[in-house]
Amino acid sequence: MQTMGWDLLLTGAEVIDVGGGHVGRFDVAVQSGRVAAVAPRLTGDAVRHLDLTGKVITPGLVDLHTHVFAGGGYWGIDPAPIAWRSGVTTWVDAGSSGAYNFPAFRERLSGYQVKVPVLLHVSAIGLTGQEGEARDLKHLDVPAAIATAQANREHIVGIKVRMARGTVGGNALEPLHRAIEVATACQLPVMVHIGDRPPNAEDVVPLLRPGDIITHCASGIAAGPNLLTPQMREAYQRGVAFDIGHGAGSFAFDVLEAQLAAGMPPHSISTDLHSRCVHGPVFDMPTTMAKMLAVGMPLEQVVQAATAGPARLLDLDVGTLAVGSRADLAVFTVVEGRFELVDVHGNRRTSPLRLHNEATYVAGQPLPAVAPEPPPPWVPLTSAQRSAFSHQQQAVRRLLTEPLVDPDGLEEQFPRHGG
Repeated sequence: MQTMGWDLLLTGAEVIDVGGGHVGRFDVAVQSGRVAAVAPRLTGDAVRHLDLTGKVITPGLVDLHTHVFAGGGYWGIDPAPIAWRSGVTTWVDAGSSGAYNFPAFRERLSGYQVKVPVLLHVSAIGLTGQEGEARDLKHLDVPAAIATAQANREHIVGIKVRMARGTVGGNALEPLHRAIEVATACQLPVMVHIGDRPPNAEDVVPLLRPGDIITHCASGIAAGPNLLTPQMREAYQRGVAFDIGHGAGSFAFDVLEAQLAAGMPPHSISTDLHSRCVHGPVFDMPTTMAKMLAVGMPLEQVVQAATAGPARLLDLDVGTLAVGSRADLAVFTVVEGRFELVDVHGNRRTSPLRLHNEATYVAGQPLPAVAPEPPPPWVPLTSAQRSAFSHQQQAVRRLLTEPLVDPDGLEEQFPRHGG
């Protein structure tokens, strides 16, 4: 290819960009925060040239289900301490805010380096509490939701509703009907959380439209005694998207295995990362992806379902390394071995691979390291989790209280002159 100058040139890596058609040995060039070229061999001067031989480059990962309204409710976390070390550059917030508190969330979004598309909760109070946001139908204010979504289309890409016993109370399917009403008026998809019964998933999924999204699709709690119902099969066949949405209680290996055996792989892999699962059992997106590898999904399919797949569901301009797109990308080492992983019910599987993140770039710039936050006081932790978090904090303190380099690593910055 013609010699050029670049801001950033990454060479020697294996690229897994299924959505963009780049799978194999490619170099990636970045100019002015955009992908400038992807080709088997790129040459020329670059402000930064990194030889990534032995590494893997993917588009920045797209997590379709997260809760990143930090300080805005029970579930919210700050994405920064996880993004820089996980490869996730797009964090779709799934219903943390509704019409009443979206303005406060919008202000917070301006401070995030990562991209945060928003699914507006049909309940105007959003997820300020642990549950119950749809028990009072007065909070399911359809005109307010429509007005908020229409006025904020640069942020809001869909509508969220949680259909579970503790959330809807005695309102049965009415919250879903109202969510669909809002979504129809705004020409947006609905993401539906399925969980503890009632309502039964068998009653919920027939109401969904092609292009709507079932999150927690492999939930053992939502599945009940049947791992794969006729209603779930029919929904999948008519174009309802299946999203993992792991979370603290919504992923079971055996349910996913039944779906895979039926030829129904998830359309997107997401974490449902929030205050109660970031310290386990989810931890981060690479760990969730390893669980997909543990049940036999190929690596390319897993990466596609964590990049272009979710981006397509919400019509997001991310998830590929297409020339001209924002240079959001992740660098990984593929570590081979036997990695034991657990679902939310304690069932275990072993993955042959893990993706270890080496760098995460947003608009061509590496995200800076950010220390992990302590868990909020309302989050229940096991004694092992508390001990591990304390050890982690102590290790970070020891690392940062030691001088960065020894005296031989310093130079005189301001020479002393005169006599």
